[in-house]
Amino acid sequence: QVQLVESGGGLVQPGGSLRLACAASGRTGSPSAMAWFRQATGKERECVAAIRWRDRYTYTADSVKGRFTVSRDRDKNTVYLQMNSLKPDDSAVYYCAASSGSPIVSSLSHAWTYDTWGQGTQVTVSS
Repeated sequence: QVQLVESGGGLVQPGGSLRLACAASGRTGSPSAMAWFRQATGKERECVAAIRWRDRYTYTADSVKGRFTVSRDRDKNTVYLQMNSLKPDDSAVYYCAASSGSPIVSSLSHAWTYDTWGQGTQVTVSS
């Protein structure tokens, strides 16, 4: 069974940066894709970024494009989310997710693509 361990959340001032990391363990081989979702209080969960493992194809939501970058370390089975120019609207619980299937590009931003989820890490952007 795959386990995901997230790290890197916290409190940051507007305009600041944070880097989230999520390490996958507990299975042989690598996930086929990993993603970051976020859910703010009273809002639906949304995908902010995703990356397909074999070709590093990435998806980035329009709301964070140009500010957030997703990347992966294949050897460490770890996905990262570099978040720059953070805004108060970015405050949310951020969840890491992993897929064991064979996701196509158009499915990377959908929650049903992913079968393993992390526990979530809080990101708060406030002065």
